[in-house]
Amino acid sequence: MTATPASSALAAPTPRAWATAQRPEACRLELLLDQAHLEKKAAAGAVTFLFRVPYEPRWQRGLSALAREELVHFERTLKLLERRDRGFARQQQSGYAAGLKQGIASDMPGRLVDELLVAALIEARSCERMDLLAQELGDVDRELADFYADLVAAEARHEQLYREIAAELAGAEVAAARWSELAAHEARVIAALPFAPRLHSGPAANELTPEEVTDGR
Repeated sequence: MTATPASSALAAPTPRAWATAQRPEACRLELLLDQAHLEKKAAAGAVTFLFRVPYEPRWQRGLSALAREELVHFERTLKLLERRDRGFARQQQSGYAAGLKQGIASDMPGRLVDELLVAALIEARSCERMDLLAQELGDVDRELADFYADLVAAEARHEQLYREIAAELAGAEVAAARWSELAAHEARVIAALPFAPRLHSGPAANELTPEEVTDGR
């Protein structure tokens, strides 16, 4: 499968205003804490897939490498938090992952394929938003901007691996069709979330439509 830029793989791109709204220092600290949790969960997810997908050596090596890379990113994030006098602590979840799971098939083997594609979608959205943050934060926080820039290529690789495994399990046409359906679901889920200093939060206040503002969202 040919690599696809995250922005074009997603059903709805993130407006630049989302990244602009993350510029305050308090938001950046919360984003870092969120990043640590995301890396930790991503590593655990990759290990879980190691035991769930067929024991094809290419997939096993790829998932093992992915899990290790996520743990390296987790450790890097912890160091950034420590340098900013912010400890690693619990954090309220954004609701993004839970929303995505609602679109997953309930029966096997479709469930496993959908879970792989959802993992790929999370990586694609992360890749897109890290790239936006790298561009937006350069003049206020060069260290953090460079950190996000360093992670972009890894997120793209992770998306690609999950999509390749799903395509080989279900067939390219079936996987492509499910990707389109799940990507549309992902776009609806993230648009319905409130804005917050989370990588997978909803739109910034100035992105809301008049109807959404009237509804109190």
